[in-house]
Amino acid sequence: MDRYDPLAAPASEQWLALDESERIALVESYHRRARAVLPNLTAHATFHAIVENQAALGDETPVRRTLARLVEEGVDRHEAIHAVAAALAEHMFDLFRAASPPSNPNASYFAALEKLTVESWRKTYG
Repeated sequence: MDRYDPLAAPASEQWLALDESERIALVESYHRRARAVLPNLTAHATFHAIVENQAALGDETPVRRTLARLVEEGVDRHEAIHAVAAALAEHMFDLFRAASPPSNPNASYFAALEKLTVESWRKTYG
């Protein structure tokens, strides 16, 4: 894989065969080509890569299904990735603040994804 486009899901096998640093570099390259102005390109690209990793796992996580649902609600896939990444960032922040780790650390994240809508994302994150 030599290019990344968030508007089209990468082939799962190809994506997962890449080293994590290669995935992040591909996402950074896309955003540079798009001339995106971001406060921290590497952090942004890292969250993109995490969401793509989770989507590539198929039914192991609700991410692929959530992306599809958000696209059906009217946003493009790139914006859907941002919505899922926002939920992921919030989940990670909550985990870091927790006094002790929950028995299933993914349960609240997966539940948040099931409730995530374009309207709720825009209301929360503008």
